[in-house]
Amino acid sequence: MPKPSDDPPARQSPTDFARHLRRELTVPERHLWYALRDRRLQGWKFRRQVPVGPFVVDFVCDAARLVIEVDGASHDARGEADRIREKYLSEHGYRVLRVSNDDVLKDFEGVCGAILDALNPHPAFGHPLPPAEGRRIR
Repeated sequence: MPKPSDDPPARQSPTDFARHLRRELTVPERHLWYALRDRRLQGWKFRRQVPVGPFVVDFVCDAARLVIEVDGASHDARGEADRIREKYLSEHGYRVLRVSNDDVLKDFEGVCGAILDALNPHPAFGHPLPPAEGRRIR
């Protein structure tokens, strides 16, 4: 089943549109969500189909301010719209990692590695780490 447009219908709020998209994940999105949910990727928390301003992003890690977009063939003709979206997200402190449907399905380990690279950049750049879990050791 084709994925609906990223632009919500005028009568639907971004939150309602995100709920709809959560029920209609594509196969590559579902595959990636299985790896990201429940802090499965080195403890990083992700959410899926999240409203960020006027847009609904596929996946977001709030602690790292990282958005992951899984792009299919429909994005080939959406270059300008994607640039506007990325500019908005960047202006609001998010970094965007785009991966193709084919990469998720054919090079899943490579996609997970790219996500980890985006989450764990070189410490010299001062990127925040996720909050510690469990009890504090004194």
